[in-house]
Parts: sequence; C-alpha cells; structure tokens
Amino acid sequence: MATAFYSHPDCQLHEMAPGHPECPARLQAIEDQLIASRIAPLLQRETAPLADIEDLARVHTQSHIDYLYSQAPSEGYVRIDPDTAMNPHTWQAALRAAGAAVAATDAVLEGRYDNAFCSVRPPGHHAEPARAMGFCFFNNVAIATRHALEVHGLTRVAIIDFDVHHGNGTEAAFAGDERVLMCSFFQHPFYPFSGADHPAPNMVNLPMPARTKGDVVREAIDLVWLPRLDAFKPEMIFVSAGFDAHREDDLGNMGLVEDDYVWITDQIKRVAQRHARGRIVSSLEGGYNLSALGRSVVAHVRALAGL
Repeated sequence: MATAFYSHPDCQLHEMAPGHPECPARLQAIEDQLIASRIAPLLQRETAPLADIEDLARVHTQSHIDYLYSQAPSEGYVRIDPDTAMNPHTWQAALRAAGAAVAATDAVLEGRYDNAFCSVRPPGHHAEPARAMGFCFFNNVAIATRHALEVHGLTRVAIIDFDVHHGNGTEAAFAGDERVLMCSFFQHPFYPFSGADHPAPNMVNLPMPARTKGDVVREAIDLVWLPRLDAFKPEMIFVSAGFDAHREDDLGNMGLVEDDYVWITDQIKRVAQRHARGRIVSSLEGGYNLSALGRSVVAHVRALAGL
C-alpha cells in the first residue's frame, strides 16, 4: 500500500478575483514542487470525484447548500462575504474538494491506501454548517469525518488542524460530539477571532501569539495534544493541513518552517499507527506564499508516505 494523492483540474478553475491570495496557482505550485522533489512518481494519483448532496448534508444545512447552488454565476463573480466569492466554476470545484476527502476516506478505510493527501481547493475549515466564509464553501474535512462516522460506523475520530487560522467551521460542526476529538493550534488574536474562549470539552485548542516559532508549537503539541490523542484512541485521523503558519507566509505571522511540518506529521502518524491502523486523510487548507506552500506540502506528503 502507499499514499494516495487526490486532485482534479476543476479545482484550478475556481478563482475569486485577480490578485486574490486563494488562487489557482496554489495547486500548480504544489505540483511543481512534487516534480522538483522527484516524489511525484511515488504517489498513487487519484481523480477527485464530485461529492453527492447527501455527503454535504451530513454537515451543512439544506438551505446553505441550496443558497450556494443558487448563487453560482454563469459569468463573472458573486460575492458571498468580503473575502469569499464564486465564479462559474466554484460550485463544481467545491464538490470536487469535498468529494476528494470522501473518496480518500473510503479508500483508506477499505485498505487500498495507508493514507491520503487531497490537493484541492476551495479549502473548507471556515465553512460552518449554515455559512460560507473565509475562502471556504463546504467543510471538506468535516464532511469526510461525518462520512467515516455515519457511513463506515467509526466511533472515535480525531481531527488535527494546523492552519494559522482557527477552524471555526469544523469546531461548529463537532463541538460537544464525543465521537470526535479536535486538536488545533492557531494564531490568536487573529481571523476568525474564535477558539480561545470556553471551547467544548472535545476541542483541544492551542491559541498562539503572533511570531510563535516551531519549537514552541512542538512543545505544546507534545504536552497537550499527544496525551489527549492517546487517551482518546482514535480509529482514524483527519488533518486540516494549512501551511500559512510558515514564516514566509504574509497572511499569518507565525514562524514555522518545513521541518516543523515534518515533525507534526510524524507525530500524527505515530498516533495513527498506535491506535488507527495508520489511517490518515489530510486535506489542503491555507498556505498562500507559493514557494513555501509547495515546499511545505512536499515535506508533509514525504512524511505521510515515509519517503
């Protein structure tokens, strides 16, 4: 078995305006670095299918799904919030992004792959059950998590979110759900200005001040995340893999580098090997400096694949 790499050309057709940081070039930067690193031939390529409405509805309200479908333009842009817009390809791209996470979940749970990375956009972790925001329309990782719980019958699933922004949408979907343990760190105070006050018992949130470097993040993970994960004994782990906490990324102000992402991924793998038969599905969230994004994804995927 090996590491699967899910993507689709539709994910590069979605864009929100010239100069927007969440741009199609993000996925091309990842592809370029995979080729430059010579690991591209070692990954098992899979085409992201379209998610079904039933998949979306395990997390999102029908009114939210209907609203986004109704807003999809035939040309130009439709603005959903100040940071988030749809073009004629957004609906299809969003279905591919969610569909990749669902298909990867099936493949890993069926034993076809050890783990998987979904190189998709739009991202998902800010999308709440009834609201699109922060570049996100549907919550890809939350949808895949519910799929694992409700279709495959898992009873304990962990979500790791290492994006520089708090995954408010994922927290809104699972706060208080004893089947899910969510562990995250994020810059605080910072968009979306959530996650620091009175989280639910199944939310292991680590707010970090601006300019926090990797050594501090590693210590916090070691002291806080890992004991909770081992006590929880997840049957599968999902990763909201945002790389905008990298020191070169101007949308955040933290100080991580590629080696930190390798270390974090290695810790996740060890937990998965102890408790979850190694089963991990990781899906791209943020990361807006194209060079840093490509290098960081390669570091993360190398660690997933043991290369």
